[in-house]
Formats: sequence, C-alpha cells, structure tokens
Amino acid sequence: MSKHHSLWGFIVFLLALSAAWGQDNSAQQPAGNMPDSNPQQPAPAYGPQTPVPSIDENPPISGLDTPNLEPHAAPLSYLQAGAHLSESVSTNLQNTLGGSTTGSISDALGSVDLQRLWGNYALSLDYLGGVGYYSGTGLGLKQIEELGMYQKITWKRGSLGVRDAFSYQPEGTFGSAYGSVATLGAGLSGQSSLVAGIGLGALGQVPRVMNIALVEMVESLTPKSSVTVTGGYGFVHFLENEPGTGVSFIGNSQVSGQVAYDRVLGPHDQAALAYIYQAFSFSTGVSFHSNIIQLMWGHRISGRMDFLVAAGPQLTQINNVLAPVTNPTSADTIPPCVLGSTLAGVTLDCPTNDLRISVAGRASLRYRFPKSSLDASYDHFTTAGSGFFAGAQTDLARVGLTRPLTRVWDGFADIGYSRNSRILPSTCGLGQTGAGCSGVSANTYEYGFVGVGVRRNFGRSFKAFASYQFNELSFDNSICQTSSPCSRISQRHVGAIGLDWTPRPMRLD
Repeated sequence: MSKHHSLWGFIVFLLALSAAWGQDNSAQQPAGNMPDSNPQQPAPAYGPQTPVPSIDENPPISGLDTPNLEPHAAPLSYLQAGAHLSESVSTNLQNTLGGSTTGSISDALGSVDLQRLWGNYALSLDYLGGVGYYSGTGLGLKQIEELGMYQKITWKRGSLGVRDAFSYQPEGTFGSAYGSVATLGAGLSGQSSLVAGIGLGALGQVPRVMNIALVEMVESLTPKSSVTVTGGYGFVHFLENEPGTGVSFIGNSQVSGQVAYDRVLGPHDQAALAYIYQAFSFSTGVSFHSNIIQLMWGHRISGRMDFLVAAGPQLTQINNVLAPVTNPTSADTIPPCVLGSTLAGVTLDCPTNDLRISVAGRASLRYRFPKSSLDASYDHFTTAGSGFFAGAQTDLARVGLTRPLTRVWDGFADIGYSRNSRILPSTCGLGQTGAGCSGVSANTYEYGFVGVGVRRNFGRSFKAFASYQFNELSFDNSICQTSSPCSRISQRHVGAIGLDWTPRPMRLD
C-alpha cells in the first residue's frame, strides 16, 4: 500500500500538468495581449513572502529565481506597514496523535515591508511579528516572529543574491493556506528545497527556531549559456519536548551547495546540468551526506507558463551508523559496539558504513490562465526528517489554484501530500518513549492537507478572508511497540476568518 501512496502525489501532479498543457492554445501570444482583470499592487499578501522577485525575463532554470507570471509593473522603492487579525477554530488543538480537543486560536500580527532599489542594487526586508492565543489548557499566549532579507547586486553579465529567512513559531505546519502562519520553509520548493531545510510534518505544540541562508551567483558566459553557483545553510532547533509524552524532536542543520551550467536551446527552452551536495547533521550526533547529479529541462512562455523537470542519480554516504550484527564474533568488541535489544533478546549493534544509490528528481508547473493561476510540483529528494527522523527520503506533491470569482471576490484552493521514509535508524529502543528517546520510532510517516477559501477586497487597504483546511499526519504500524492498540494518526480541521490591513505603500523614490 505504501507504493500506491508514494505514486499518488505524482499522479496528482500529472493531472494538473495535462489540464494546463491542454489549454495552452494561445501560447505564442505575447504576455501584453493577455486580459488582466486584477492588476497586482506592490502590497504583500499575508506575512512576508519571498522578497523581490527577479526582474530577469528568463533566469537560468538551475537558479533560485523564477520568471514572474503576473503583469509586469515598474519596480518601486517603498515602505509599507500592515496589520493582520484572524480567529480560528481547530479540532485537535494540541495536535497530538488521536487528539480530539477543540479550541480557538487568535492571532494579532503586524508587518513592515521595505524595498529599496538604486542603480545595480536591490534590497528587501520583511518582518512579521505578534502573538497567538491558544484557548487550550496550558497553552495561552505564543510568540510569532518572521524576518526575511534579500540583497541583490547585478552587473553587466551576472548577479549576486544573498537571502536569509528567520522564523520563531509556536508549532509547525505543512499546509499553509491564506491566513495561516506557516513555518519557515513551507513556501520553499523546487531548487531551493535541495539547498535549504524544509519541514513536512508537525506534532504537538512545540516551539522551534528556524533559519535559512542562501547565497547565489549567476554569471553569463555567452548570450545563450550561464553558470550558477549556490550555497546554503539552514538549521532547526526545537525549544521544548512534546507535551504529555516528553519525546524530544531531532534538531538538524544542513549545508548545501550547487554548481550548474545552463544553456538556452530556443525561444522557450532551456537545459542545465547540475551537481548538488548536501550534508546533514543532527542533534543526536549522527550525520550523512549526499551527492546528486541532475539533468534539467525547462519550457517557459513569458507571462504564461513555467515548466521544469529534473532527474539524476543520488549517492548517499552514511558513516558510523549502528547496525545489528547477526552472528557476533570475538572481533566485535565493546566499544565500539553497544548492546541492543530485539523481540528475541539481546543483540550487538556495531558501527558500519553504508552507500545508498537512488534517484533525486522533481517536476514543477506554473501556469497563468486568463483568469486563474495554477501551481503544481512533485519532488523526490532527501530531507532532514522534520524532527521525527534523522533524515528522510521524501516524496512531495503540491497543487494550488487561485481564481477571481467577481470583481471583489477571489477564491483559492490547495492540496499537498508527502511520504517520508526514515534514513538513519531510530535512537528509541524497543518500547522506549519519553526521556532519552529522540524523534519517533516509526519507519515512515505521511502528511497531507487540503484547503479552500475566499477573500474579499474592501477598497485598496482592507481584505477579509475565510478559509478551511484539513490536515492528517499518520505513522506506520512500527510506531506501535506493543501488541495493544496505539494512536498513530493525528487529524486536524481548522476554520479561520480574518482581516488584513495593508495601506498604500509609501514611495521612497
């Protein structure tokens, strides 16, 4: 059954791809001929988004920037403040396995966004902060902080970009519908997923600190070829154990790098060859690293479509991981071997090295219809394990759709699914939980969400919204260490209403 689950996300992406591709009957029309009933303002949506999109018409497909599918607007230097209020009703408020407590969440947040352009430099700073009040016993007020920075320097044949995103959140979430406060990394996809940390699951009300820093340089060699060099560092630190169980989640850090060569093949096509390095370290003291080679192909139509597919071999090297020895001999001394336990009794666990060969790949599609926008992606790659595992092999699929319903009403929907398989063995022994047990003793977990909502504009400054989202986290049966029934599924329904105030930006030119 797990194979069917891992294929489900890819099928969702293919359906979205075929639907969009089938409607590409006007692909050769210039972007300027497309109708626009909802011109974009420089005001951000809810909370800080990826700062300052690239102004390049066709950036390299191996880079972090993607072409803008919205109508082009003159770049501005501005300062903008905002306020955001929301009220949510949530089942399983404490987000526990088998939980059913219903409660409310009240968020009061403020934001400040700065964009400054001069000459060959562009700077963007975004801040969102405030508090959330959880009505559940022992929860109360929770601090929320997000800070993003993007500095870009351009020259005649290239550019240098520096990005940093910091987040302090009271809990984690994979689904991030409009109006919810998403954990840092939820909006990262595509190539940034390989060079930065990403969270794909959450359990309990456990505050965490996250930070992702990225540096990218792009240099054009010829009018049709370029080189991109990207480096990244990210970390996740959990500040508390899971309430009620004492289970400590696994903190992690990730160092990544990428070197790629891009080549323009035609008016709408690009190809690239990339080498990617990932090094994962965990709070349990274990680590591993991966080397990936990917061949990429992209098809872009200015203002309408951005399609990308990439795949290649991945070699994961794991050193000094403890593994059971079936027939121990006198050579298997202690140390370095340690005593372990199984259902059959005592075993001997000894350090060993392991080289695993697999495939890393992804596909993404962004398509702008005359009145709707579609964003779909599928990734098969290595992640840090979201605090549950010390590393995971992940299948991730997401599809989002936005559409104006009337002149003042917009509708949106999104669906996401991830399946995550453990890479390193659990530090939890047979039947062990609580203190001394890091992470979760399952072998796989799946996390999915589906959300819908509407948004209404009241003049230029106010937007009201209402949304609903369903989330489900499920572990495989290996989390149940005894024969008695145990809870391995967390389901959560969240309904929210809110109001955003984003006045006209203050021009700085």
